[in-house]
Amino acid sequence: MAGLEFHQFACLTDNYGVLVHDPVSGDTASIDAPDAQAVESALQEKGWTLTHILVTHHHWDHTQGIDDLKAKTKCHVIGPKEEADKINTLDEVKTDGDRFTFGGENVDVISTPGHTLGMINFHFTQSNVVFTGDTLFALGCGRIFEGDPEMMWNSLSKLAELPPETIVYCGHEYTQANAKFSLSIEPDNKALIKRASQIDALRTEGKPTLPTSIGLELETNVFLRAGNAAEFARIRAAKDNA
Repeated sequence: MAGLEFHQFACLTDNYGVLVHDPVSGDTASIDAPDAQAVESALQEKGWTLTHILVTHHHWDHTQGIDDLKAKTKCHVIGPKEEADKINTLDEVKTDGDRFTFGGENVDVISTPGHTLGMINFHFTQSNVVFTGDTLFALGCGRIFEGDPEMMWNSLSKLAELPPETIVYCGHEYTQANAKFSLSIEPDNKALIKRASQIDALRTEGKPTLPTSIGLELETNVFLRAGNAAEFARIRAAKDNA
């Protein structure tokens, strides 16, 4: 039986979009909608038809393409219940612990407040893929705009409990800058030193550093490795002021 297909593409200044396609039903979901034209170009490139948008949070660089895409495709938009008042295009709302199916696969909803209060992440359980929006980045995490450090630490801790082989897609290409900062926190982390070198090579060639994995982040992401909320808060503050 064919599994789901995942197609990542760059858009805006440093965002990533991802399409999730079920070859059996033909259903295709866009994870967020940073830019309608970029989503449409990716769909055209793959020969897929948009049926769903899965929204992680309300920020404009994840939602501004929804209206145009919905008008053109009548796609079904699923997003965070706690941010329904900020995203007026939602057809269906989800919150922590909810489960729905896409392409015959279970999708678990994980609430990860911190960057925004209503942020949700989508875990495709059979494919071992999680879409973390702006909660967990490769070698980083989102700025805490609406929550507090303890809230964000608890959210990251939920993601850290996923199987280490879980593939992580996130919203932005921030990895090279995150690597530089991470080395200032853990200069002797051999796995991090090696990864930073690999990241530099990828970016020199104009290639993406994503997706990553939970296991790789546990080895090299100083925010996941903080150990407790107080240490996480110290590291987050240092990054904010770097």
